[in-house]
Amino acid sequence: MKRVVLLLVAIVGFVCAKAQKDALPPYKQVPFIPSFTIQLTDSADFSKKDLPKKTPVVIIYFNPECGHCQAEATGLSKNMDKFKKVFFIMAAYAEMEKIKEFGEVYGLDKFNNIKLGRDGKYFLPVFYDVKTTPFSAVYDKKGKLVKAFEHGMSVEELEKALSR
Repeated sequence: MKRVVLLLVAIVGFVCAKAQKDALPPYKQVPFIPSFTIQLTDSADFSKKDLPKKTPVVIIYFNPECGHCQAEATGLSKNMDKFKKVFFIMAAYAEMEKIKEFGEVYGLDKFNNIKLGRDGKYFLPVFYDVKTTPFSAVYDKKGKLVKAFEHGMSVEELEKALSR
């Protein structure tokens, strides 16, 4: 009888462990830059293959009307001198006009190392299992995930993640 109980406990434990692994969002299962495509504010497409080689990448999924996203954009814009060797992808699902306006208002459109655009296929929020914006994923020079910020990030937190 004890063997049957132990066997049942082991089976239940195995099933629970497997269910938890399967429940991980894709970015935790595959910790590398995903194959994405966004439409830039100038209507050109930008994808993973267009990223500069051997450069840290930060992918930020945002909502132009989100106060936390606006605060994060302000912090980034004021501190871009600290991130000259980092490439940023900032994507939203919002209307292109709102994304373009967001870039202009926060001065993000002035930086060559920031690509701002629309994720019309809604790929990034599914891949990252975005629950709130802004969501940021920081990748190293090899394209491996360093850290994900599920509730936004400060300039200091970004600096720390990039220094790893």
